[in-house]
Amino acid sequence: MVGKLDVDDGLIRRLAALLEETGLSEIEVRQGSRQVRVARNNPAAAPPPAAPTPAAPVAPSPARNLEVDASHPGAVPSPMVGTVYLAGEPGATPFVAAGDSVKAGDTMFIIEAMKTMNPVRAPRDGRVVRILVDNGTPVEYGEVLALLE
Repeated sequence: MVGKLDVDDGLIRRLAALLEETGLSEIEVRQGSRQVRVARNNPAAAPPPAAPTPAAPVAPSPARNLEVDASHPGAVPSPMVGTVYLAGEPGATPFVAAGDSVKAGDTMFIIEAMKTMNPVRAPRDGRVVRILVDNGTPVEYGEVLALLE
């Protein structure tokens, strides 16, 4: 008989809660030769990839050529490389538009990376001054997606 599998249920529950809290799709912990990996695989929970939909009117046009440094105090930078979506599904109202007030932790965008939808949350309370990306466009790590005041 093979040795009994020793699983720390508490650790798995804490890691699952951390996945939920952070919006990550998986987390892995290693200690010596032991390893625990917890992943979400619930396609119904993740919004489907959104087809480009018209963005809410913000400014004349998202100014990708506008050089906004990620160190700007109101910058909302992309936390990863991927495709940015302004709404949870095609035809849905965008999460935010210019002039909207947001609270820290509110979802502002979704970035699809490796077929996983990752929320981009407001880093602080504020008012959306400008959205600097178009729906369905690729973004780079650190690229400024919006400005808050």
